[in-house]
Amino acid sequence: MITGNKGEWSEIYVFLKLLAEGKLNAADANLNAIPGVYYPIIKILRQEAAEKREFVLNGNIEIIDGNTSKKVITVSVLDFIQKSQELFGYLKKATGRSFSFPTIESFINSIDVKSLAAVKTDKADIRVVVHDMNTGLKPTLGFSIKSMIGKDSTLFNPAAGTNFIFKILKPEGLILNFKKINTDTLLYSQQNKSSSKIALRLNELEDLNCKIVFQKIQSDNLELNLQLIDSQLPEILSHLIYCKFKNGKSKLTDLLEEIKFKNPLGFNISKGHPFYDYKIKNFLTESALGMTPESVWTGKYDATGGIIIVKDNGDLVCYHIYNKNEFEDYLINHTKLEQASTSEDDLNPGFAKNLSPKPYKYGWIYEENGELFIKLNLQIRFIK
Repeated sequence: MITGNKGEWSEIYVFLKLLAEGKLNAADANLNAIPGVYYPIIKILRQEAAEKREFVLNGNIEIIDGNTSKKVITVSVLDFIQKSQELFGYLKKATGRSFSFPTIESFINSIDVKSLAAVKTDKADIRVVVHDMNTGLKPTLGFSIKSMIGKDSTLFNPAAGTNFIFKILKPEGLILNFKKINTDTLLYSQQNKSSSKIALRLNELEDLNCKIVFQKIQSDNLELNLQLIDSQLPEILSHLIYCKFKNGKSKLTDLLEEIKFKNPLGFNISKGHPFYDYKIKNFLTESALGMTPESVWTGKYDATGGIIIVKDNGDLVCYHIYNKNEFEDYLINHTKLEQASTSEDDLNPGFAKNLSPKPYKYGWIYEENGELFIKLNLQIRFIK
């Protein structure tokens, strides 16, 4: 039996619906389909284990063996219309973390689809051959899929390597009991659910006239990836992250407005150059189209088409390199910085015995070689 969450089943939904409709609509910056702008679909390429299949739109859907080029079966497009609608209905009603849909599984098995996700060697979730009306060519485009059915998708996933490490500079003569700060702020936040323990720690440090200075990113590879996109990007992101955790803001546009007002990097903005917006848009685009924290980023896009968004009403729209401006505006206007789980120690009654975080923890003040630090984590999620 095939089981999966809404995001995983959404990949099958996109597969079925694209074959049902035969086109992929381009979206504007507000996720609305642009009238008359779409990409006609010629076929979808899918690989599972050693089997390669081509799903060709030719009145009906012809399923071709990708290894031998022989036709395997022909299926009515009406079946894809019916099953895509049926699956959407199931997804809207589904609750829980993982579920199965036997009638959908039976259908996809009949068309040689045995799993929710195709084999992939990059960030593309689906590969589509389209008719490019701009050039007349028939390129194969890879798209990542982000579903708005259920919980919002992540754009940039958290990991140990996405910790940004800040050094705490104490005023001369100040004896700082960091373990007590960790303990007191945790207990206070547990008693006052609206209070963030991390914000409490940062504000208490500032009240003690400590300076909190960005040092580095925990992952050397991520830091180099970001520097490749823009040499100042690590520092810009550090200001956004610090602002998020200290002030509780999360929407990216709100955070950008705050650091643009402060202009911490001292850019000459007298002529109106959008330094911060431009650099963050580049970061979001690279993240959406292939850049990950632990793989060396060379600037080559894996998801060579862009992103397909499954809207909450079941419609599909995409952002493609041809509508780059709309793509960038969508990313910056529909993302937020999110707080990943800090530590299982929060739930451990014996947490006070070990307040220094493990290497992948963040949000705790800790000591290393006689100096104090705190890590803040980067995670970015789409918002509706």
